[in-house]
Amino acid sequence: MFVLLLVVTFTIATAASYVLARMFDKPLAGIIARLIPDEMSVAWHRYVLFGLYLIGVNGGVRIWEFQKYVLPIGVARDTLVLTADRWALEVYRTLMGTLQSIAQVLLLIFLVSLVAYLIVRARERAGQAAPMPIAPARARA
Repeated sequence: MFVLLLVVTFTIATAASYVLARMFDKPLAGIIARLIPDEMSVAWHRYVLFGLYLIGVNGGVRIWEFQKYVLPIGVARDTLVLTADRWALEVYRTLMGTLQSIAQVLLLIFLVSLVAYLIVRARERAGQAAPMPIAPARARA
């Protein structure tokens, strides 16, 4: 039963990560393309998507929580039994853990991107606002 729980939670976490990564694929690509030069933006975009999958699966499949179904607990040295209620609870925890982990990573990415965008914008404006040489005034005759 434990192995089946592990497979089911891994599948749910992977599916949820895939759906969320696809939902944010174009916005992330646009942000990365704006901040990073063309040749590097594709690689960074792939890296960020890989990170979303990794964080999503890691947040959803909590191995340290599954130990209670394998290792003996307490004085009686019993393990917990996987009932239908526990299955529902573990599936819910898996989905919420995946969503929470990906939401935190996306928030961090968007905050860092906002700061980077403001820096890029300030540099662009500083380049446009460079003082132009003033031509000497012509004398009127």
